[in-house]
Amino acid sequence: MDAEIFYVLVGAVVVAAIARWRGWPAPLLVTVVALAASFLPFVPDVEIDGHLLLNLVLPPLLYSAALDVSFVGFKRSLPQIRRLGVSLVLLTALAVGFVAWWILPSLTLPGALLLGAIVAPPDAVSAAAIGRKLGLPRRIMTVLSGESLINDATSLTLYRVFAAILAGATLTVWDGIWQFLLAVGVGVAVGLMFGAVLHQLRMRINDAVVIGTFGLLAPFGAYAIAEHLLGSGVLAVVAMGLFVGYNSPRTDYTTRQQEKPLWLSADLLLESFVFAYIGLQFPRVLRDLGGEEVGRILLLSGAVLLVVLVVRPLYVYPTNAWANFQDRRRLARWDRAVESGAFDDRRRESKRWREYDPEEMRSKIVRDRMAGLQLTWKDNAIISWAGMRGVVTLATALAAADLATLGTEPSHAIVVVAFIVTVGTLLLQGLTLPVLIRGLGIASDVDEQDDERALEAVKAKSREAGKKYLAEKRAEWEATHGHVDLEMFDAFTRRMTRVERDTDEAQEVEDAVQRRPSFDDLAALSRGWLQVRREILLEERDAGNLDEEVMRELLAAMDAEELALDTRGATRQQGRA
Repeated sequence: MDAEIFYVLVGAVVVAAIARWRGWPAPLLVTVVALAASFLPFVPDVEIDGHLLLNLVLPPLLYSAALDVSFVGFKRSLPQIRRLGVSLVLLTALAVGFVAWWILPSLTLPGALLLGAIVAPPDAVSAAAIGRKLGLPRRIMTVLSGESLINDATSLTLYRVFAAILAGATLTVWDGIWQFLLAVGVGVAVGLMFGAVLHQLRMRINDAVVIGTFGLLAPFGAYAIAEHLLGSGVLAVVAMGLFVGYNSPRTDYTTRQQEKPLWLSADLLLESFVFAYIGLQFPRVLRDLGGEEVGRILLLSGAVLLVVLVVRPLYVYPTNAWANFQDRRRLARWDRAVESGAFDDRRRESKRWREYDPEEMRSKIVRDRMAGLQLTWKDNAIISWAGMRGVVTLATALAAADLATLGTEPSHAIVVVAFIVTVGTLLLQGLTLPVLIRGLGIASDVDEQDDERALEAVKAKSREAGKKYLAEKRAEWEATHGHVDLEMFDAFTRRMTRVERDTDEAQEVEDAVQRRPSFDDLAALSRGWLQVRREILLEERDAGNLDEEVMRELLAAMDAEELALDTRGATRQQGRA
């Protein structure tokens, strides 16, 4: 079995590498190739326990995805994310459950609802890959990524509830709600605890290799402990990833540079294996279809596939319209309060309200509470069609097949339905989503324009802060290095601030460098300049003026500058040795 898994891993990575080279969606190509390979007699029949698959694959994938999600964007889009990741999962599970019970009564209602919980959560890995390749706007990518981070928690909580009912437990609706609240509370608490500890380690340990190793282990620990305490391991990993990712700019640059390629490689390896594993399950599905109710199971599979395709848009459009209506009413009430003087009365009565400006408050409401208005009908069309299922659906189906209380025929039906829904949505939606994106003409041009404006603004603030820092340092430099001509300091700082210079000025800098008191002094000056610019980036990010993705691009450039400083310093020390 170990050799078989190794061969699957190697083959999946090779196919994914070809897909990336050709610019194709890697998840789809890996799935299709694995499906075709499953017919070959020499291809191994890979069988892995569903619980093992969830415990080993899900934590690192979720953690890596959470690291890259903009926390500011996640917070602003939380209303849409919550509707898709919680309410839509619950609605899909109920709709699928009742349809499945009607078509195949032998499932029983709890078993049918268990099937609904299994197929309810979409996997945004392939949708995100397609979206990034085709330049989907950031507002859509944030919603899809955020949904994928929390919908698994809802689905797995429902799975546990219905599995307990199948085992004979008597649970009321309130018991189910309590289990969900317990899963959320414990999961988030464990995740934040792990995130805080990992962040402190990242701040205090300068060994990027050690920190990277802790980062690889932490998702498994958070997931396992949260599940042991009856919490959501998914939410624990997500909360930890969001916390660490948000505070990552405050850590040493070597940690960030080591972490990025490490997680990119882990994502490629795990995602390739997951989608190859999905495709290779076809022989098992054929075996499970060997019962007496083949026709009815295939009918059930088609019906469930149709339900998951239809329920999503039927939910997305009305709920988004209702949310927009409520936001407009909220904003209208605010405007009426300002016009009638009620806002001024509140400011006179409350010391806290005296600090608020009406226009600033209105802008905050628009920015923080009306994120739903940013989504057009075209945006919602993409979100509605980006419902491909993935590893969680198949892994939980395989875990459900081991439930002794379910029965042989129902367990086979669940595995077959989960496989057909997963592969069906991957191929049907995955292959047509690029066509839909191009047909609707959705692109990230507006994001690029907004990014350019934000970049210009943050660069201007950075320059001003840098000039202030250098002016302070100039006085210290004169006091410390009075014997050194200040022209050297001015020439060096002009190079740091990237003032345009001709050949004579370049020679002036070179001559100044030859007269410098020490390389360490100039390196410290450069690091201080970089630190000032980093602080401006964080301030603008926290204020909501700069998107986190843009901030990370600028931060990566600054990290490269500091790496160049350290590399040059190490080279000089080796030269002296």
